[in-house]
Amino acid sequence: MIKDLDPLETKEWIDSIISVMDREGIFRVKYLLNSMVNYINNSYLVKDNLINNFSSYKNTIPENCEKLFPGKKYLERKIRSAVRWNTIALIIRANKKHNLGGHISSYMSSCTLYEVGFNHFFRGKNNFFKGDLIYFQGHIAPGIYARSYLESRITEKQLDNFRKEIKGKGLSSYPHPYLMPSYWEFPTVSMGLGPIQAIYQARLMKYMHSRGIENMEDRKVWAFLGDGECDEVETLGAINVASIEKLDNLIFVINCNLQRLDGPVRGNGRIIDDLERIFKGANWNVIKVVWGGLWDKLLKKDKKGFLQKCINETIDGEYQRYQALGGKYTKEHFFGKYEETAKIVKNLSNKEIYNLNRGGHDPQKVYAAYYEAVHNSFGKPTVILAHTIKGYGIYNCESSMEAHNIKYIDYKTLKMFRDRFDIPINNENIKENNIPYYKPDEDSPEIKYLHNCRKKLNGYLPKRNGKFVELKIPTLENKIFKNFIKNIGNRKISTTLICVRIINNLMQDKTLGKRIVPICPDEARTFGMETMFSRVGIYSVVGQKYIPMDAEKLIYYKEDKKGQILEEGINELGAMCSWIAAATSYANHGYTLIPFYIYYSMFGFQRIGDLAWAAGDLQSRGFLLGGTSGRTTLNGEGLQHQDGHGQLLASIIPSCRSYDPTYSYELAVILQTGLKKMYVNKENCYYYISLMNENYLHPQMPENSEEGIIRGMYLLREIKIKTNKKLKVHLLGSGSILREVEYASEILKDTFNISSKVWSVTSFNELRREAVELDRKKFLLCEKKVLKPWITKCLEKDKCPIIASTDYIKLYADQVRAWVPNDYYVLGTDGYGRSDTRKTLRYFFEVDRYFITIIALKALNNKGLLDISIVKKALKKYNINTNKINPVVV
Repeated sequence: MIKDLDPLETKEWIDSIISVMDREGIFRVKYLLNSMVNYINNSYLVKDNLINNFSSYKNTIPENCEKLFPGKKYLERKIRSAVRWNTIALIIRANKKHNLGGHISSYMSSCTLYEVGFNHFFRGKNNFFKGDLIYFQGHIAPGIYARSYLESRITEKQLDNFRKEIKGKGLSSYPHPYLMPSYWEFPTVSMGLGPIQAIYQARLMKYMHSRGIENMEDRKVWAFLGDGECDEVETLGAINVASIEKLDNLIFVINCNLQRLDGPVRGNGRIIDDLERIFKGANWNVIKVVWGGLWDKLLKKDKKGFLQKCINETIDGEYQRYQALGGKYTKEHFFGKYEETAKIVKNLSNKEIYNLNRGGHDPQKVYAAYYEAVHNSFGKPTVILAHTIKGYGIYNCESSMEAHNIKYIDYKTLKMFRDRFDIPINNENIKENNIPYYKPDEDSPEIKYLHNCRKKLNGYLPKRNGKFVELKIPTLENKIFKNFIKNIGNRKISTTLICVRIINNLMQDKTLGKRIVPICPDEARTFGMETMFSRVGIYSVVGQKYIPMDAEKLIYYKEDKKGQILEEGINELGAMCSWIAAATSYANHGYTLIPFYIYYSMFGFQRIGDLAWAAGDLQSRGFLLGGTSGRTTLNGEGLQHQDGHGQLLASIIPSCRSYDPTYSYELAVILQTGLKKMYVNKENCYYYISLMNENYLHPQMPENSEEGIIRGMYLLREIKIKTNKKLKVHLLGSGSILREVEYASEILKDTFNISSKVWSVTSFNELRREAVELDRKKFLLCEKKVLKPWITKCLEKDKCPIIASTDYIKLYADQVRAWVPNDYYVLGTDGYGRSDTRKTLRYFFEVDRYFITIIALKALNNKGLLDISIVKKALKKYNINTNKINPVVV
């Protein structure tokens, strides 16, 4: 923080402002202040950054206010040089041998940003301190591997297995905890996901600290990202949350190399200016690191402000051109713009002009910025905007349009790179197909220095610890679940409310209660969660400064610094990030939380699919609850709310276990089993459970059904007709349509004397998952006997038609067709949703009890067991218009 060198003068200025405010009002004060800012910005007479403004393109921290760099510059340069060389070597070797790709330029531009952090700021974990959390920019992964190689954490063989993960100990292309579970902490290469997750990670740390769960004092969250990444909505979309939540534990470092994948980020403007405006508008502490120390001498000579004027007038596209075309071009076209600026550099050679460093490549400037960020006393998050050069150090590649795609470097350029960074490798050892790695001896000064720096900072990074102590999970006989596996009485109730009651019960458990994290995106009352408000409170960083309108009621809206509920507002992305942070707390904070995130099912995987995928990569553990699921259960809402495909979207995530239960006991069994599998058996998975808002009665759990509920299906009921044993069907149903299936079985019995077995299918996804794996074993093991899939075993006894009906598109139930032993017919809700009553919607989408009945009759007719006239009479009896428009095409 900049020191006040004359407090008395400061007080006089403040007193004068107060005086104007008293006499002439706030609008006059604003006018005067804006006039002064505009004058300074436009006069070019100020040589130091006396005010933090938007337009002057210069460092936020004046040279005389910089915290001095405490490291050994010579040794740190040698370390940076070795890391740079090995980064290039591992990518070129991988490409020469296997053509596997990789990225060089991003790390070349950000190397100093990381190395200053590694040597002086990034703290690891020990028995007393849980460490800082670092979200590394995805494309710079090779540079982090190269540093770990110098630390002897990664071997040369592993470097040679970069992007070769199938056999041996390979290195993943980008940060992936799933692929390197003891190394990477966060997946960040899907751009935008790192920054938004970092915000909610920092927020969760404040939440845990406020609730007294874990001491988060002094821990920092660092998020490294690129300026091009800031075009992603997720990158900047939640930065206001960081300031509202007072996340002074959060530091963004944006590598502003001015280059996207295809060209400049803001060729016609300046990305650093744009980002400064955005972050200041969101009330962040902004630190610009624009120019390196070599510019300080030039700026001191700029007595009339022409150099600053020239800097301010230059846009990013021009800066890229100057760097790419070299010192001679820069001297002529940039400094030669004004006579005064030409004089300032008249004694500098073209090489000296070329080497004028950007702030992000100057360890002193970076250290000063990091120091200010870490010692931030503003109660705000901090963003550091560091000006760098993409492809830095690689001649003929710096700031070029193709910089991002560089994967090969020719022999001449490699030698120039070696010479520039003083790598002690002879010409004869630099070969086109086998560039050697460079690692100084363990007893060399630079390696000793590197280890010593990390020792002072608690050890090496990145490092992930996924181990945790198993939790004690209540059994089904415990009161938490017991009442829901019985007949819960004559009261009609939805599975959404049942789930909320179970969560409430869990929060009151002495062992698990503190670990439960209910998360909701401003739909708590929709899901019946308002009963939690006054009992456990809604987390707020400032508590509750007002008296809520419903304060006199037993259930009232209570915000609390120690609140347990995370109420995220209308913000599915943010809520999912909170869930991910809580679902990975076991690894990041050494304390296991159990998050339940409930939301409109339509606004789940469809809206936040990339984050759901990242959750699997992160080995998240917890529950996602898709409320008001199904295309016909949510009457009155319509096309954008009614979900007919959420379960299919869940199926694409390998570690997601998804279920569509109908009855309370099914839900209880799934929740209890999920808790046991994730937190006792420590399976790397998370659960998605769809819930309905339809109220109905819930029967007692049938005997011996628990295994089937978890495996995906069980026999719910059987109706036998003795008169004609051949007239028999299997009826499969799930979720909100299972009860329609049950009604259809009654119609078939009472009206058509047809026997049926009704199967509750809690998860077509889990049925298919098992069947595919068994098919694989059958294929590979050849002659060996392999167990049949559960669905086949359930249905193979009776040689009769099988009809499956769900509230999802037909593909959901159709995915198991290969393992269904008899004729198989599928009903589903293909097409867009509609607003209407449940009864009308189910008729419209052809999944109600009457359509199920008709399909069963036609299936028996197809087998020659029933005359077609009976089917036609049924169509007429149930008023089914055979000419009705297909809902898929309307």
